[in-house]
Amino acid sequence: MIPQRIKHCRSCGAATQYRVPVDDNRERAVCTACGEVHYENPLNVVGTVPVWGDQVLLCRRNIEPRYGLWTLPAGFMELGETTAEGAVRETVEEAGARIELEGLFTLLNVARVGQVHLYYRARLLDTDFAPGPETIETQLFLEHQIPWEHLAFHTVRETLRHYFADRGQGHFGLHVADIG
Repeated sequence: MIPQRIKHCRSCGAATQYRVPVDDNRERAVCTACGEVHYENPLNVVGTVPVWGDQVLLCRRNIEPRYGLWTLPAGFMELGETTAEGAVRETVEEAGARIELEGLFTLLNVARVGQVHLYYRARLLDTDFAPGPETIETQLFLEHQIPWEHLAFHTVRETLRHYFADRGQGHFGLHVADIG
C-alpha cells in the first residue's frame, strides 16, 4: 500500500482521498473536488564512479542523511536532464571533478524508499577537484584503502564491489539488482 503523502490537490487545493481510480489498479491520491489523479513515482538518483588510474574518487558527506560518511558523487536527477547529464552535474557539484563518462555501470532498485540508483563509470580528466557545499572532503582511494565500514549507502557499497570485481576480470558489465 502506498503511504498517503499527498493531502491536497496540486490543481485546485482541495483535499485528496486515496482510492483506486476508474481504469487503474492501485490507490492514488484523487482530488475530492476536481477529480485530478496525482501519481507518485520513484525518484532517480544518478552518479558516477570517478576513476584516476587505480584510484576511485569518494566524497565525505556534509549533509544528512549519513552526514560524515563516504559516498560516490551522486544525487537526485533534475527535470529536463538525462541520467548521464545528471550524473555529470552531480559529480561537478559534489566533487568539483571534471570527468568523461564511460557507460552505465549499475542500476539498483531501492523500492522500499521509492528510488532507482544509476551509476556511470567515469574517467577523471585531472586531479584538480574540490568538495562542493554538500561535501566535507574528496579523496582518491586505492581498493584496499576504501573505508568500507564508513560508506553512506548500500548502493555505493554494491557499486564499488562490482567495480573492483569487474576491474579484476579485465572487463566491465552492466549490473542490475534490487537493494533491500
